[in-house]
This record gives sequence, structure tokens and C-alpha cells, in this order.
Amino acid sequence: MAGKRFIEAYKSFFNPKPVSPPFLHVCQVGDPVLRTATKPVEVEHLDSPEIKQVILQMKQVMKRYDSVGLAAPQIGIPLSMILLEFSPKRKEQFGAEVYAAREMSTLPLTLVINPKMDVIDYSKVELPESCESIRGYSAVVPRYKAVRLSGMDEKGEPVVLEKKGWLARIIQHEMDHLHGKLYIDCMTPRTFQNDGWHRINVHQGRVKIEFHKK
Repeated sequence: MAGKRFIEAYKSFFNPKPVSPPFLHVCQVGDPVLRTATKPVEVEHLDSPEIKQVILQMKQVMKRYDSVGLAAPQIGIPLSMILLEFSPKRKEQFGAEVYAAREMSTLPLTLVINPKMDVIDYSKVELPESCESIRGYSAVVPRYKAVRLSGMDEKGEPVVLEKKGWLARIIQHEMDHLHGKLYIDCMTPRTFQNDGWHRINVHQGRVKIEFHKK
């Protein structure tokens, strides 16, 4: 009996069963779902177990990866939903000088369903950004300085945000996901880099990128 259990465990490790979305990991570039334009969530479906599960898992993945933004396609669901958060701890993470220079500000965990974005300041700001779906890399990306975001929360109540600086950048990044776009589509190409290039040299290539967070 013990031998049979070992064989089954061995098989499941080397031949794992396919998992269906919503995932508890972030989909990576190359996955067709990241190039798919999303569909709106019907108001009458907001209270459905399926939508509630997607929202729950988006929040879990957001926390697991310590992200500042996440779109439903990133966990395999082509629906128009984004999560945003910029907690006070980011000031310590980035440092006061960068925090001020990039016009960063706090935002509690905010879910926006069927979001629409309007640009309110068309001047462009070029700064580096990264994405959990292109893990380990970054590039300089031009973004509008200020935007207005409108949509609804999980209860169907209206959500309206007017943000500038870094939060405006996060909003634009997540909105791109809903249209099947990634930052590599609008980046300054020569700035694209592996963020661990120096560590890779120091450790003679013995470095790995984790695609799953515990």
C-alpha cells in the first residue's frame, strides 16, 4: 500500500494535472490570456460564486506577490477587473527621495470592476516599471501624468479615482492588461533589462527567477 502511494505521489509530481483558472500564480508573457481583450462583468453576476472566487484569488495573489496592481487576466481570467494598492510601507521600500521624485502616494486596496480611464493631464513622464507577468525584468515606459478612473466595486457601488504621478502610472499599466497590452509594447526598447544582471554576474549565472510565491 505504501509503495502504491509513493508511485502515485511520484506520478503527480512529474506529471501534474492541469489546473484551471483562476490561478494562484501570475500568468507569464506568452500566455494567450495576456493578449486577450477582456469582457465586462455583468452587474447581475457580481454576487455569483464564480466572480466572488475570482476576486478572492486576485486579492490572495496580490498579497502573495506583494504587488501594487493586478488585473484579472494575470490569473487567467479575461474579465475587466483590476486591483490597486500602494501601502505606506512603500515609502520605506523606495526611500523618501524616490517616493517624492516619482510623486508616489498611498492608496488602500481598491477593486475596480469594468474600469474606464480618462486622461486629465496629457504630459508624459518616463520612468522604469516592471510587471509580475514579465517577472525579473523592467524598462522605462512613458505614461500620462494624471488620469481619472471610474468603475464599480464588488457590491456594484461606483468607484471614482483621480490620480497623478505613480498611482496614475499603476492605473495605466493595469488598464493596458485589460486590452491585451503589456508594458513591453510601449517601453523605450533600449532600456529593457534583466533586473538581476549584476547578481547573475557575481554568482556566475547561478541565479534563478521564482515564478511562484509561497
